[in-house]
Amino acid sequence: MSDVQGNDPRAVSVGVLKGGFGKTTTAINLARELGHRNERALLVDLDDNGHMTLILGHDDAYSGDRWGTNHTADVLLDGEDPQQYVTSVADGLDLFPSHVELEDVQSGLKEATMGTTRLKQELVDELLGEAYDYIVIDCPANRGKLNDNAMYATGNIIIPLRPENGYETGLTNTVQRLVMDAREYFDLNILSVVPTDLSTRIDQDTRDRALLREMTTREAVAKHVPNFAYLSESDWEAVDNGGYDGPLPGIRHRAAIDNANDEGVPLRDYDSECDQLVCYDELAQIVETGGVAR
Repeated sequence: MSDVQGNDPRAVSVGVLKGGFGKTTTAINLARELGHRNERALLVDLDDNGHMTLILGHDDAYSGDRWGTNHTADVLLDGEDPQQYVTSVADGLDLFPSHVELEDVQSGLKEATMGTTRLKQELVDELLGEAYDYIVIDCPANRGKLNDNAMYATGNIIIPLRPENGYETGLTNTVQRLVMDAREYFDLNILSVVPTDLSTRIDQDTRDRALLREMTTREAVAKHVPNFAYLSESDWEAVDNGGYDGPLPGIRHRAAIDNANDEGVPLRDYDSECDQLVCYDELAQIVETGGVAR
């Protein structure tokens, strides 16, 4: 375990305005590595589909059966203690689960006084630095008060992208409609833009190549690409000339990642030898230090 003493506690949102881009898997494994490195991390499932909560096996919390109440409303709208609704995921990692009626909370936030500040006031400020060193929020894939709350509460965002049709729109919409709009009212930093679930060659005309070229040659984005995914112009020349001998960039598709989700555990707890853990570890370091360092 790394010694990262001296880093300030930090909250981070994991979000992209498009579904199916690896947001939840990224959030789970990022938080697990932060917990592994620092011993105290919290996941917050703010997505109304409850995908993270269900993956991690907390169906009764999502349905409302566990506590017999809409716990997200109790905390965000009524100011109850969030710790009574926290549940364990793994060593050093806990979860504040989603709820099937999270849409009702979104509606309530629209009517609430200072509705955009509730997540920060009632959960993040209560727990960050006191109960947890790091808080990772899995955001909804659409605009609204829940996303506004996540952006305001954390002031930081990690944007995952998959080599799927529409990644350009997903990235552009997230930057323009989420990040830039938020910056009209408060500071919001992009900590990293992360390519995930890559599986094909990059020396041919593949979606992996197109995604990586877009990310590493677009100046405003390239500075946020982690080192495990970054290729310089000279790297690209070597790729095209057949002389590139570095590792394949990005978080690569591995059966172990899918199997871990199926088993309801983070990757580290399913396969501690998986070669992609180094990527999530670097993401954790990016969160700890507040940005990508070349």
